[in-house]
Amino acid sequence: MTFTPHGKHLIAGQWVSSEQQFQSSPAHGDAFFFSKGSTAQVHLAVIAAENAFEEYSSMSREKRAAFLHTIADEIDLRGDEITAIGRAETGLPEARLQGERGRTCGQLRLFAQHILEGDYLDRRHDKALPDRQPLPRAELRLLQRPIGPVAVFGASNFPLAFSTAGGDTASALAAGCPVVVKGHSAHPGTGEIIAEAVHAAIQKCGIPAGVFSLIQGGNRDVGTALVEHPLIKAVGFTGSLMGGRALFDLCAARPDPIPFFGELGSVNPMFLFPSAVSNRGEALAAGWASSLTMGAGQFCTNPSVAILLAGPDADAFVSKTKEALSAVLPQTMLTEGIADAYREGQKRIAGLTGVQEVLATHSESRSATPYLYTTTTAEWLANEALSEEVFGPLGIVVFAENLDDMRKMANHLKGQLTCTLHLDDEDIEAARTFMPILERKAGRILANAFPTGVEVCDSMVHGGPYPASTNFGATSVGTMAIRRFLRPVCYQDIPNTLLPTDLIS
Repeated sequence: MTFTPHGKHLIAGQWVSSEQQFQSSPAHGDAFFFSKGSTAQVHLAVIAAENAFEEYSSMSREKRAAFLHTIADEIDLRGDEITAIGRAETGLPEARLQGERGRTCGQLRLFAQHILEGDYLDRRHDKALPDRQPLPRAELRLLQRPIGPVAVFGASNFPLAFSTAGGDTASALAAGCPVVVKGHSAHPGTGEIIAEAVHAAIQKCGIPAGVFSLIQGGNRDVGTALVEHPLIKAVGFTGSLMGGRALFDLCAARPDPIPFFGELGSVNPMFLFPSAVSNRGEALAAGWASSLTMGAGQFCTNPSVAILLAGPDADAFVSKTKEALSAVLPQTMLTEGIADAYREGQKRIAGLTGVQEVLATHSESRSATPYLYTTTTAEWLANEALSEEVFGPLGIVVFAENLDDMRKMANHLKGQLTCTLHLDDEDIEAARTFMPILERKAGRILANAFPTGVEVCDSMVHGGPYPASTNFGATSVGTMAIRRFLRPVCYQDIPNTLLPTDLIS
């Protein structure tokens, strides 16, 4: 099936065009024109969201859950069209987009079930103690309540799961917050068809139209206006450190600062312990090469750094990794800008003192090929540039002289989304001393696995200390993501007839 975008914004139930337009830049196929967003359209969308907030936030959890289910159903109905436009715009393969659509719909349905269960409300009740001495206690109740309109920025590397109706949108809608999405200009057609699905669900479920709006990108002023609008109460973002930090600073500089939940990337280091490398180094090399090049390395959990003890086993590991990476064919990157940034990052790494080239390929145009380098812990500790993310399939092996060197590496790490331990039984005691360090460095710690692939479930944490994310107490994946868009309210001696239904039901 084919889908021809109309190139308009969705603002409070109306498809709206703009005089100014931008042209999409697809990986293949026809380009289309899309309306550029404006600050005036941002204002209209946010006002509509604010006007819808009281009704939507007071809506029963059963009705909000039905709405989330219906969004997922409407996305599935458009599945073939979504895959077709997504492949054209991003160059991602059909299987990847189908899997991502499944994840997108799955997390919508997961949040529907989560709010029906009600545990996220964190309901608390301290009964009145009128006879307590020396002072009585009032009756106190607590409930998590939605915060208000939320701004969501679509991500470049996940056109479905982290964009228009992705995890930020799903968790905000589940919490009871209207959403204004700034679409990503890398996949505007994909964003448009997902917005159509949300719009259809709004109409079917009788939801206020202002609960969801999509304003296409193409204009930096749109993002600034959205973050600075006084009625926006939080921002969800997945993207680069530079772009995310700029928006974070805007949020902090507002007269009323608001939380910015930015997931900004990570080098996701792996610590490979001696027995594991000795016993199964070849398998570890093959697994790393596969994870490193998955999706052209365009995953925020891409494990780009491997740390292990220098010696013959390490040399064999590097050799096998090179062999596996050499067999990887060029892959299309999401945008020309991302491909250019990958090549610039590769040149930066290659030009650093103390870095040795193992595999040098040739990337051109919008394609990416893998690169592999080695260095030492001494060089890593002396050069902060080595710890900066290169978004793409580039790997660095860091040789340590001993386990103390590996621990120094762990202590020196910036905040990470993930840290991984590859270990066998003989490595357990050595690895034990790393756990207190890595708990302070990462949101997720893995053993004998690769971090690409983030499960959407109750226990998942996709976040970490800065610069992995801007709020170490939050996650952008999993049901705990709903907490970002709620705040606790205490009710003291409030009559039951005035309390929210969720507090007395």
